[in-house]
Amino acid sequence: MKLKGKVALVTGAARRVGREIALSLARRGASVAVHYRGSATEAEATVRAIRKLRVRAVAIPGDLRRVSEAVRISTETVRALGRLDVLVNSAAVYQATPFGKVSEEEYDLHLDANLKGPFFLSQAAAPELRRRKGVIVNLADWAGIRPYEGYAPYLLSKAGTIAMTKILARELAPDVRVNAVLPGPVLMPEDWNARTVKGIRRQVPLRKIGTPADVAAAVVFLIEGSDFITGALLPVDGGRLIS
Repeated sequence: MKLKGKVALVTGAARRVGREIALSLARRGASVAVHYRGSATEAEATVRAIRKLRVRAVAIPGDLRRVSEAVRISTETVRALGRLDVLVNSAAVYQATPFGKVSEEEYDLHLDANLKGPFFLSQAAAPELRRRKGVIVNLADWAGIRPYEGYAPYLLSKAGTIAMTKILARELAPDVRVNAVLPGPVLMPEDWNARTVKGIRRQVPLRKIGTPADVAAAVVFLIEGSDFITGALLPVDGGRLIS
């Protein structure tokens, strides 16, 4: 699929990796629905940046933890931009949750935002995506395959995202392709100190931290690179899975 003239919905597109994905799709000629939950100011800034690329953009708020909101986000995208060809499930919650002290609220937060929301958004968007022979790209995580300590609910949600990718690829074939990007150390959390980041860099075979542009390039590839890829997992992790 070529993105020029198409419409994409990118969740969590107001900031960080989601924003770069939205801008990268717009640079390829796609109009973009910029989903956000609480970052209204940043979402409007992303919309303005996309419009400068001479494609359409709209900001759509919504809490993906609620099924009714996921359905509404899909409906509003089609209403505002006329169609939907690409869904990028990028929004995610990432919080430290030491095992033994995980609360039900923390568990539900991660599973609802990172897995339930994308599932029901994909289901809501599926009829339109089928009509358009569309594409879904999910953002999972390399550690959904090789988990580390201290983030159990988050990692459960990302392992689920990997499974969901394969399941939806089967459910939606042959009309819709569904793939996942598995980012590794990319754009470290803002509250991490330099020593922590340096330690992580040493664990990456390529000895560097990735960028949002690295992830966005992988998303673009899974949309435009080949129409014969579905159910695939593409690590963008500097080799972390082989370390």
